[in-house]
Amino acid sequence: MRLGVLDVGSNTVHFVVVDAHRGGHPTPMNDSKTRLRLIEYLDDDCINDTGVARLVDAVNEAASLAKATKCGEVMALATSAVRDAANSDDVLATVEKKTGITLRVLSGEDEARMTFLASRRWFGWSAGRIVNLDIGGGSLELTSGEDELPEQAYSLQLGAGRLTHDWFQTDPPERKRINQLRDYIDAELEGPARAIKAAGEPDLACATSKTFRMLARLTGAAPSSAGPRVERTLTAAGLRQVIAFISRMTAADRAELEGISADRSHQVVAGALVAEASMRALGLESVKICPWALREGLILQRLDRDAGGDGKGS
Repeated sequence: MRLGVLDVGSNTVHFVVVDAHRGGHPTPMNDSKTRLRLIEYLDDDCINDTGVARLVDAVNEAASLAKATKCGEVMALATSAVRDAANSDDVLATVEKKTGITLRVLSGEDEARMTFLASRRWFGWSAGRIVNLDIGGGSLELTSGEDELPEQAYSLQLGAGRLTHDWFQTDPPERKRINQLRDYIDAELEGPARAIKAAGEPDLACATSKTFRMLARLTGAAPSSAGPRVERTLTAAGLRQVIAFISRMTAADRAELEGISADRSHQVVAGALVAEASMRALGLESVKICPWALREGLILQRLDRDAGGDGKGS
């Protein structure tokens, strides 16, 4: 089965084409991204006309690619930036009218659940209880569980792009604002972290998302060219050193560092603060980096349905 996954996130519109079958490893056939940063097109919590127009163009481009690559099915979804916009319904209607693509808005909990499923399938049952952290542009997802779907799932508005947009007005950010943001993140994490810790000690702590991969690379993890199966780890101590270093740099200077993409260099400081606070709140000294995340989770759930499963694990 050739599947296309169109993921409208807060940073990018990401379209992935895979050949997949139940019980097999999804094989990537095409991967394209359009940098969008929808968070930056918010006016009074609404995505403005320019942002909607750019989104329509990106979705049309993905639709053309889906046709060219002969996708049998396209799963189109939108996450935090569209989900939390005050004019979300109008944005969705405009996209459907002008592209023919119906975007399914994932709830924060569903986003967390699908990301956890991907982590579970990647690491397997021998991993035991998993705690997973995922930092996107608009939200942070925290999950914990022993099965294929988590017992605890939280989605918080602590995305790297959102916090950069809301908190940092200078480049590099002012030390005072960094400290204020730290306090804010700690307060937002307090309840969810308490509940996740009460659910049980994890056998494996892992993290997904581009933000965590960048941070791990900055602390010495293998580059992406080494392939997805190379073990990569981010330690709390290494992360603290990275924050002290990158928080004093401009976005342009950070973009010169190996492992930091130019389109995310402006928000990596906020992402690092969320990562550090999350690990500290959960008492984690290190996390393993999982190369699979939301898109893979959705593909796996879709294949489970074909096999007669309910996608809820067993």
